[in-house]
Amino acid sequence: MGENKNAGRRENRIAAMQFLYMRDVNKGQSIQTALESFFSTKENPREYYSFAEELIAGVESRIDEVDALIEKCATNWSKDRIAKVDLAILRLAIFELLFREDIPPVVSINEAIDLAKEFSSAEARRFVNGVLDNAKGSLKRPLRTANKK
Repeated sequence: MGENKNAGRRENRIAAMQFLYMRDVNKGQSIQTALESFFSTKENPREYYSFAEELIAGVESRIDEVDALIEKCATNWSKDRIAKVDLAILRLAIFELLFREDIPPVVSINEAIDLAKEFSSAEARRFVNGVLDNAKGSLKRPLRTANKK
């Protein structure tokens, strides 16, 4: 059973990253409309993507704090210079590092690197790894464990 949950989480992270990317490129519509049209294109029912929706809502509500940490940790890079797909991956991971204490930081970082590997370039993978490595240094919690609420 645990295996399946992780597979579902990977798909959910991919969906969240795709949505954040799409949202960044096309800011015109309301978040509700954007979510509805996005999830209508997916093969699984929308309920399947509840983890993705939690991540998306979290990133959207904390975008200023998330982007501030990305800017701080992406040494010598302004947010505007970061490729949109890499920015979406970083926003997801940084949100998890800062605000999802139920997810061990190493999991968030490894997932982000895997997303960069799958959806971006080898160079991007190194960049994402470097930014998250910097971000991890500012965390005040253990890297390998989740804090159970």
